[in-house]
Amino acid sequence: MVFVVSEKPIFARVKLADYIPFYKRNLRLALPVVVSQIGQVSVSLIDNMMVGHVGTTELAAASFANNVFMIGMFFGMGITFGITPLIGNSFGNGKMNEVVVWLKNGIFTHLVAALGLGLIMFGIYFLLPFMGQTPAVTELAKPYFLLLCLSYIPFMLFFSVKQFFEGIGNTKIAMHITIAANLINIIFNYLLIYGKFGFPEMGLNGAGVGTLISRIAMPLLFFIYIIKTPGFKSYFVLAHQQPFSKQKIFSILRIGIPIAFQIIVEVIAFGIGAIMMGWLGEVQLAAHQVAIGMASFTYMISLGISQANTISVSHQMGVKDYKALKMAAFASTQLVLVFMSLMGILFIFTRNYLPFLFTADPEVVKIASGLLIIGAIFQVFDGLQVVMLSTLRGMADVRLPMFMAFFAYLVLGIPTSYLLAFKLMLGPQGIWYGYLLGLGIAGILFYLRFQYNLKKKA
Repeated sequence: MVFVVSEKPIFARVKLADYIPFYKRNLRLALPVVVSQIGQVSVSLIDNMMVGHVGTTELAAASFANNVFMIGMFFGMGITFGITPLIGNSFGNGKMNEVVVWLKNGIFTHLVAALGLGLIMFGIYFLLPFMGQTPAVTELAKPYFLLLCLSYIPFMLFFSVKQFFEGIGNTKIAMHITIAANLINIIFNYLLIYGKFGFPEMGLNGAGVGTLISRIAMPLLFFIYIIKTPGFKSYFVLAHQQPFSKQKIFSILRIGIPIAFQIIVEVIAFGIGAIMMGWLGEVQLAAHQVAIGMASFTYMISLGISQANTISVSHQMGVKDYKALKMAAFASTQLVLVFMSLMGILFIFTRNYLPFLFTADPEVVKIASGLLIIGAIFQVFDGLQVVMLSTLRGMADVRLPMFMAFFAYLVLGIPTSYLLAFKLMLGPQGIWYGYLLGLGIAGILFYLRFQYNLKKKA
């Protein structure tokens, strides 16, 4: 659905009631995306919850492997995100022939990228022993990391098709598939981690096998869904008939790669923070994984709303209605900030209880509860930066935000984490204060960039 409110000046005063249609549309688009995003993070979250009851060292190894793997995973996801505003713009303009051209060239580009990135991830396996973790954590993490690497290509194929459907405004299919995949993951985790019903007791590696099986199932379920639905099948039949286009491939990469770097800069910052946490000890790393797992869960909900916002903004860009674009973006921003504020309050009041979902170790629980207080504050800034960044992506403004993200997270955030944790001896809390600074600066910079773009359109 594309709203038309262009008769109003971009910066005219807007009543709260005027936002109601945008709230409704954004929530309708966002709910399936939110469920899908929760499903993506739930794979590692479920692994951590189930592995945490095996032992603290196993939980620390899962944290280490997942944080390293997520650098490659989110970089690949970022490349696939680049197709959504391109398809959304064409779809908003009613250019269906162009939509299927983007589809064919997008899947091809994403599969080639997945192959290259997958090989890089396998190469990183040999660097794991040199990342400063204890020998016990490293030995447990290595085979688990390899299993995650094997799941990379099917994961990327699923995301490529998912971003196409989101570009045309259909967010429900990926939600259904993600729910099914998570059920598969839980079942195989239970069977293989704990050795139930005659299956071998594999511990952490059982979680890796469960993740691999569930991620292979995801593109297979998408394929079955498409084949059995003529309306969706027609897109792929028409796409098959289209030629490959260097111009389209470069356009996809021109947007996708900066988005990937935007995401990867933040992921690298959090990954470096996790590695530094490992320097403090296994207990601190395990506590970090518990707290960051809960923060990631709420972040994924905000990310889902933000991805729906990218769809809305790209559709309004297609019809060049910048007033409606601004209202759509602000409606999403308001939803995200209210949600993250409520989650921050929840973290504060339940900080002494939530960690017990992951572990019974009292030292881990004590440290994690302290981190959740800081997490409650950076929730709000995390929400601001992700929704503002999604608006800029919908406007295909991706290059300068990439450098803004680099400055906020790696130039300011990580050095602050190191200084506070190791020089001023604040320990785990110091690392998280660095996160807080980086997210706050990023959110402010992205907001200022959005305001600048609106003034240009005006």
